Amino acid sequence: MTSLIWVLAGYLFGSVPAGYLAVKLVLGEDIRKLGSGNIGATNVSRFLGKKWGVAVAVFDMAKGGIVVLAARLLGMQDPWILAFAGFAGVCGHNFPVWLGFRGGKGVATSFGVIFFWNPVPALAGGIAWYLVMRFTKYVSVGSMVSLMTVPVWFLFLRQPQAYFWVSSALAALAVVRHRGNIANLLGGREERIGGEE
Repeated sequence: MTSLIWVLAGYLFGSVPAGYLAVKLVLGEDIRKLGSGNIGATNVSRFLGKKWGVAVAVFDMAKGGIVVLAARLLGMQDPWILAFAGFAGVCGHNFPVWLGFRGGKGVATSFGVIFFWNPVPALAGGIAWYLVMRFTKYVSVGSMVSLMTVPVWFLFLRQPQAYFWVSSALAALAVVRHRGNIANLLGGREERIGGEE
């Protein structure tokens, strides 16, 4: 019963749509009808600027990890429960009940979750995201590749199998959520950093 409560809490916290709320508050618009239609930080930056984008990214990371942190502080140490609570948080961001299950791609929220499992894979993945993004000039490529590196770090550090398998699932979910970006990349239509295609 306790495990189900943590998973449900993960989903509900993860489903708080910061990007949607920010754009609605400032512009009075539904961000799902603007730009890429995504509620995440990258799309928010296009319409509200970089500061708002950073704020949304930080919030999205925090909302994913806060339930994992709370569970640990209250004595929950089972890696599988912590893993599934975190995964539920990412699912909440991607499929929020408040927005008809139309949410974001879950990259920032995934890294927030991973950080509270173990900060080393999260930080290593963050470095990979930055390097790949700067080299390719595509945020989407950096996002997908960086999450794919995380399970390798959990293996290398000999962390619980729960974190390896669920971080692998998060990487796979991110690829599925980026399927539109993949189609654009293959068709030469994906927007580069700075607005170039």
